[in-house]
Amino acid sequence: MDGQKQSYYINIQSNEIFRGPYEGEWSFKIEATESQIHVLERLFDKNDETDWESYFRSHIPYLEYHHQPQNREYDQRILLIYTMLFYLGDEKARAHIIKMGILKEDSATIQHKSF
Repeated sequence: MDGQKQSYYINIQSNEIFRGPYEGEWSFKIEATESQIHVLERLFDKNDETDWESYFRSHIPYLEYHHQPQNREYDQRILLIYTMLFYLGDEKARAHIIKMGILKEDSATIQHKSF
């Protein structure tokens, strides 16, 4: 059952994953297995933790953003999330991600990667 792909709807801003298009606002439609969704959920959860850490750390004026390892990890996770969404997404999702310019590789290379 885990190997079967189903449609999911992703709200990247709120880190939400919906099973149906009418469950909430979404930006990307993907086809994924349950294990791929679990990976995406873990990435979202880890970014939520980092967001809170950054919020509290932002109140300490002498700590710079670019010197914090958590922020580099957050940036890398965002790239991984968008790579997964590109790979699992429909044509509209892929076109939007390409237009964003967030992924450095060309789309032909990204399409052939597997997770």
